[in-house]
Parts: sequence; structure tokens; C-alpha cells
Amino acid sequence: MATYKKRGYKPKTEKEKEVIDENLGENSTTAEVFNTLDETASKTEDFVAANQKYIFIIIVVVAVLVLGYVGYTKLVQEPANEEAMNELYYTQKQFNDAASGVSSDSLYTIALNGSDGKYGALDIIKEYSGTSAANLANYYAGMSYLNLKDYKNAIAHLDKFKSEDEAAGPMAKGAIGDAFIQLDQPEQALKYYLQAAKMRMNDLTAPTFYYKAGITALNLGKATEALDYFNTIKETYPNAPEATSVEVFIGKAQAMSNK
Repeated sequence: MATYKKRGYKPKTEKEKEVIDENLGENSTTAEVFNTLDETASKTEDFVAANQKYIFIIIVVVAVLVLGYVGYTKLVQEPANEEAMNELYYTQKQFNDAASGVSSDSLYTIALNGSDGKYGALDIIKEYSGTSAANLANYYAGMSYLNLKDYKNAIAHLDKFKSEDEAAGPMAKGAIGDAFIQLDQPEQALKYYLQAAKMRMNDLTAPTFYYKAGITALNLGKATEALDYFNTIKETYPNAPEATSVEVFIGKAQAMSNK
């Protein structure tokens, strides 16, 4: 229980004196805390009063930026992307027909450059920069260049393509590896094959690119690395088509490692 000092009251014992001193100390500390809070609040009020014009300007600028971003996204970016996706349909059709073997070279060229007033992948990349359609157009452009044996342009466009898809992202990285093989740069090819293999650990793409990485490493004399990639297929992807022939390459890699 707190003890209060009455006017004119003198403590009779040492214990009473200690209690009174303790309470006075507590009250003094509390007073100091409240005084500090009052001073801080006062300084804050003074700062706001002195700088309210600038604070208001900052608030307005932030609001304008937020509203501008929302407006740009809703009124400009989304309609532009929708329009670009509609334009991309023509490119996709030409590319798919070419991949199916229908006059492939000429259709890959049309997929790139367009025809009959329709945009090709290169037009979409230029006219709709920053949209998801332009990103996808980089994939079609890169793959078209790869099939037309223009490997440097294939690499340039495929390297710009970004995807969280289970297949498209690894396929683009793996295709860059294929392009480097054609350019006789196996070290670079191996790097991209490994990126493709590790990007998505699925049965569709991972074993394919571990297989290509293994063969490339074997050709580079990196037998221990190659053995690791082939064993990954055997142990992690036993049902993949590549697993049926991987034992042969495991034997080759082991033989080279033991030399």
C-alpha cells in the first residue's frame, strides 16, 4: 500500500522514512517521464506547424503517384496488354504451324516479321514493350530464330524471356544451351542446360536437360560431373524416357573417371 506524506508529518521510524523516500523517488521518475513525453509532443507539434506546407505537398505527391500507378495499370497497361495478346495470336498460329512441319522455314519467318498487315513477334516486342505479350513474343522470336539457325538472335531473345511456367522457362534456358552448342561454345551450353534442369524439378523438362548436361560434360572431359547428372536421372527420374539409355552413359562416365 502506498504511503503519503501528510503536511507537517515526521516519520517516526527508519522504515517509514525509507517508504516515503521511495515514493518520492517513484513520483519524481514518473514526473520526468511525463515531462519528456510532453516535450517530445510539443516538439512534434512545432515541427508539424512549421513544415505543414511541405508535409501537405509530400502527401499530395504520394497520393498522385499511387493514383497515377493505378490509373496507368488500369487505363493503359491492361488495355495495351489485352490488345498485344490479340495481336500475338497470329504469331502463335504461324509458329505452331511451323513447329508442326507446315512450310516451316517460311512460317518461322512470318512468325517473326508478320504478314498481310498482321504483327509478328518482333513488332509486338517493339510496339508493346513491357507487357506480358511482349515477354511471350521474345520466346516465339527466340525459338523461331533457333529454327532458322540464327543462333545469336535466338540467344538474345530467349535470354529476355521470363516465366514461372513449369515448362516454358526451362525450355527457353535449354534452347539457349542448344544455340551455344551450335555456336561451338559447349561450356556456355553446359551452364544453360544446368539452369534449365534445376529451374523446375519435374519429369517433363529436368531429365531432358540433365541428359544434355551430362553428354556435354562428357564431351568436355568432365566425367565426374557427367556421372553426377546421369545418376540424377537414374535415381530421381527413373520413368523418364532418358532413363532408358542413361546406363550406357553412366558406364562411359565411370570408365573415363577411372583413367
